[in-house]
Formats: sequence, C-alpha cells, structure tokens
Amino acid sequence: MIDGTEGAPMAVPMDVTAQGFMIAESRRTPMHVGGLQLFEPPEDAGPDWARTIYERSLESPAASPLWLKRPHRSLATGGMWGWTQDDEFDLEYHARHSALPAPGRIRELLELVGRLHGTRLALERPLWEMHFIEGLADGRVAIYAKLHHALVDGVAAMRLLQSALSTDPDDRDTPAPWAVRDPWDGAERDQPPLAERWRSIPGGAARSALAISAEAAGLTSTLLRTLDRGLRDESAPMALYAPRTILNRTITGARRVAAEHWDVERVHRVAKSADATINDVVLAMCSGALRHYLAELDELPEQSLVAMVPVSLTLREGGKASVEGSAVGTISDGNTLGTIMVKLGTDLADPGERLAAVRAGVRSGKEAMAGMTPTEIVAMSGLGVAPAVLLPMLGLQGLARPPFNLVISNVPGPKQPLYWHGARLTDMYPLSIPLHGQAMNITVASYDGMLNFGLTGCRRTAPSLQRLLTHLDDELSALEKAAGVG
Repeated sequence: MIDGTEGAPMAVPMDVTAQGFMIAESRRTPMHVGGLQLFEPPEDAGPDWARTIYERSLESPAASPLWLKRPHRSLATGGMWGWTQDDEFDLEYHARHSALPAPGRIRELLELVGRLHGTRLALERPLWEMHFIEGLADGRVAIYAKLHHALVDGVAAMRLLQSALSTDPDDRDTPAPWAVRDPWDGAERDQPPLAERWRSIPGGAARSALAISAEAAGLTSTLLRTLDRGLRDESAPMALYAPRTILNRTITGARRVAAEHWDVERVHRVAKSADATINDVVLAMCSGALRHYLAELDELPEQSLVAMVPVSLTLREGGKASVEGSAVGTISDGNTLGTIMVKLGTDLADPGERLAAVRAGVRSGKEAMAGMTPTEIVAMSGLGVAPAVLLPMLGLQGLARPPFNLVISNVPGPKQPLYWHGARLTDMYPLSIPLHGQAMNITVASYDGMLNFGLTGCRRTAPSLQRLLTHLDDELSALEKAAGVG
C-alpha cells in the first residue's frame, strides 16, 4: 500500500536487491531469515534467570539505527520502497518472552519456532523480532530471532546475533543485540544527504550498466561454455534438467522447521578417506537423506535432484576467479560469490557412489567458473537462479521445469564457545526462506566443532520434515561405512 498523505516521512531508498525482497513479500512467502540459538544457563542461575535476563535486555536502549529502520513508500518516493526511522519504536513489541508447554521437549520448541517463522513481520514497524523462550525440560533457554531479508542477508543476520555474544564465560553483562554497535552504523553515518542519494541513482545505474557492457565480449564465450555444460546436463552455474518433484510446487505460508547437529570430525574423516571436502560430504548427506525421504513418500524421481549451491571464490591477480581453495557450498568472506548447480546423485542407490557423484559435480562446477571475472560469475549465477524467482512472480510456476530443486548452503561460524550472560551457547541453527517452487531449504552452520543443520520447509508441500533428520544421521553412518571409517 502506498502512503500518499501529505507530510509522509522522507525515506532513504533501498537498493535493488532489497526492493526485490519487499516486492516478493506475501502471506505465502514471508521474506525473513531466522536463527535459533540454545543456551545452557550458568551453574548459579536461579529459577527466574531467563525472565531476569529478558527484563535486563529491555533496559538497553535501541541505539543501533539498523534496528530502528522501518520500510516506507509513498508518492514522494515514486512508489519505491525506502527506509525511514521508526519514531514510535516499541522495544517490547519486538523483544518478547515466551514459555513452552509441557513437557518442554525440543519437539515443542521447533513447533513454536515453525509457527513464528511462518508469521509475517509487520511492515509498519522495523522488520525484526526476537523471542526469548524458556520452559525446555533440560533447563536450556532458547532465542529465536527473525530479520527481513531486505534488512540483512542470512549470513549477516547470523553474524549480527553472534556479535552480541562473548567468548568469556564470566562476562555477565552481555549487551542486547540491538544495543551493540554494528558495521551498518558507520555506513549510515557516512551516507550523503538524502537528496544527493536520490540524484545519484541514475548515474550509479548507468555506471553499473557501462561496466557490465565493457565486459560483454568476455561474457560471450563464457556464456556459451556455460550453456554447453547446461545442455550436456553437467554441473555449472546454470541448469536445465532438474526433475519435477513435490519440492517444486506452489507453497503456503505455513512453515515447519527441523534442526540437528553432527560432529565435524566425523564428517572430516569421511572426507579425508574419500578424497573429498567437508562440503562434499554435507551435500552427500543431504543427497541420501532426500533420496530416502522422497522414496518414503513415493515421490523419488528417476533423475537426480539438482541443488543450487553458493560458491565463495578468491580472486587471483588480474581479477579472475581462483578455483584453488574456493569454498564451494560455503558462504564466507571470499572476494566474490556465485552459485553452481550440483547434481546430487539421488538416482544412485550406493552412498559411496553418491558421494563420488557429488564430488565430481562440484569439481565440474568449479571448473566452469575458473577464470571468470566477478561480473561474469554474477551474471552466470543470476541467469541460473532467475527462472526460480521470476516464473513464480509472473504466475508461471509449473509451466517449465525447475532450474534446481532446492538450495543447500553452508555458513562458517565461530570455532570457539560463545556465552550470553554466562550461559553457554550449545546449538545454533540457521533458518531460511522457502519460495514457490522451492518448498525446502537446507542451511548448515558450523560452531564449536559441530555442523548444525537447519531445515526450513512449507508444512503442507514438504510433509514430515523431521524425518529428514533421521535420514541425515543414517546417511552419515552409511558414508562412514562406505569410506571405511565407521
């Protein structure tokens, strides 16, 4: 809805990506990312510890501008979305205290988080919520937070939440996340006046277009090679042969989440024995789990499922992407970020053969990007992802085969234990965004020697999501046996 009232607040325009997330926002596709953290209270914590810490957090001023940003559009902004500061900010609306019903199992926690994750953020307020949840039977306390993707991406959201934690178990005065100075503060202070920013948009867009045009000759050969790989059904930034599955249908707004963790060392032993990477093994775990999950539902296609996998690449001298040391399947601080489409080998019955197929697919995708410039990588990745985004927005979902079946990503996290008011962080699970045609998302975050799998799915389109956790565990055991390390 556009506010055409006189005296509407001036808004700082959102960038193109944020505009896209705001446009995609709907009841069926709420566009927020989330994170679930579980804490073990300190030994001297009393029965009212959780409530006391929650009330103390409310005493912290909402000092960071990021947490005060409210979306706004009006006739003055030409109907485009922008950011304005919320002058009626109500901290107790955004930070909430809840308790689980008995018996307080992880099952009850995930049911609550699933309902919260399926509820849209109020567009008339800053786009975030944080829920302090007690009542777990084992005494732990959970924090579920969600932030709109127009505000931050998934990796930034996780790091923002981690920035409020301490490495010192004796630190009992941990500030609330919204009171912490974050990297966005300085960026906002350094922005030019609003009028200058409006005037700079056409010039900036023209410069970007000119920069891309300057590399057009280089894009031609790269595009031909990538299309050739896609036509030959090989792993590449683009895919043309993903099979239709129940995961690639129109979704509802109902959400279910599932979460579990596994020891990094177990995965590392399999990877070392199979001459693979940890990310290869993570993808193979997902491959086997999805194969068994879909087979149980009598929905396993004959063709292999295709996963869209983010790729963080390092740039060599001369501005070309380096295959050496590139973190495939991992979102990190690399110089540039692209995507490849990996055939998961779900058509293969043997777990060792599935891992070999994944490893070969990942390497093929890396080779497809070798020597590309950042512009080429972004362009190729954009072409690969575009059908999954544009077709549902145009109401053409289902008329063409999906370019990929789901997104699987891996986010590197802290290697050392973190604490919140002396409470040890035991688990941290990222939760992402299902879309029309992409009813399930698997995001993995490493922390303190563990790989934490966060599964987010449409409750109706992807039923019995928790079964995937059992299949993931069984698949890791099967991979250990196949690699001779079980």
